[in-house]
Amino acid sequence: MAKTRTTLTLDEATLKAVKIRAARAGQGESEFMEEAIKKALGLDFLKHQWANAENMTDDEVMEMALDVQKEVRREMREERREGSS
Repeated sequence: MAKTRTTLTLDEATLKAVKIRAARAGQGESEFMEEAIKKALGLDFLKHQWANAENMTDDEVMEMALDVQKEVRREMREERREGSS
């Protein structure tokens, strides 16, 4: 997949933590941050699930998609409740 350059503004403590964790993982900072962002967005979970969907029936795939949608909606409701408190 093509990459796009971007600029992030982080506080010093966060950047230091990124540098340390990336080094410990043997990764560059950009690679480490991309993986962390994908994980936070749930993209790693979906990639794993769809890889396993290869042998599933259409009904099983639909059920899995609906389960994921329900979970995302539940999380969004919780975030809204926390934000309004």
